[in-house]
Amino acid sequence: MNTTDRTPADLLRSALAADPSRPLVTFYDDATGERVELSVATFANWVAKTANYLQDDLAAEPGDRLALLLPAHWQTAVWLLACSSVGVVADIGGDPAAADLVVSGPDTLEEARACSGERVVLALRPLGGRFPQPPEGFADYAAEVPGQGDRFAPYAPVAPQDPALAVDGRELTGAEAVAAALADASERGLSAGSRLLSGLPYDTWAGLSAGLLAPLAAGGSVVLCRNLDRLDADGLAKREESERVTHRAL
Repeated sequence: MNTTDRTPADLLRSALAADPSRPLVTFYDDATGERVELSVATFANWVAKTANYLQDDLAAEPGDRLALLLPAHWQTAVWLLACSSVGVVADIGGDPAAADLVVSGPDTLEEARACSGERVVLALRPLGGRFPQPPEGFADYAAEVPGQGDRFAPYAPVAPQDPALAVDGRELTGAEAVAAALADASERGLSAGSRLLSGLPYDTWAGLSAGLLAPLAAGGSVVLCRNLDRLDADGLAKREESERVTHRAL
């Protein structure tokens, strides 16, 4: 981390400058058998494309509220950093009716329809696959984002003191999110090169921190596992060995 890292997006920029080729997010879904590994550079590219989509196509502005109705997933992590890049408040599990726009998974479509603004849906299929037929009233993220630019520049500066993240009744500014992530990283003993395996959901600060922000702040990486309860003890031990896991959050 640099002293200029005041928002979660700043943490990603520092990681990209330090070592773009190292792994950042390794994602498993034990319901589908999916495994995806994203380097810092690949993850940052997804974030840039998503931020461009958010700012240009969805016309989101700093201070807008985005209800993020997604599970712990590598694409959710991308949306979190894209929101931070634009200055949009990522409201995890927030009320779509009170949000300016909503990003939904396939299981929360009816809830998401309460949003009167832009609606985006993710199929959460392996390798970021599209819907065969997008749900009516929603834009398919996997169809819209690949053509976006690989570099992002916000139209307005993102202030560290502005609200950035809302989760489980807690609202944090960008600076507060970075400070809390650093504190969590220190408490967990994370450092550069640490590999944290997390099976926690993203609907609490603990899950968001372990599943992305604390490893990012420490210069480490996360092995993010969805449906980890489907893996037995032997399978978990083999995964920890193969992924060179140094810390866990279960």
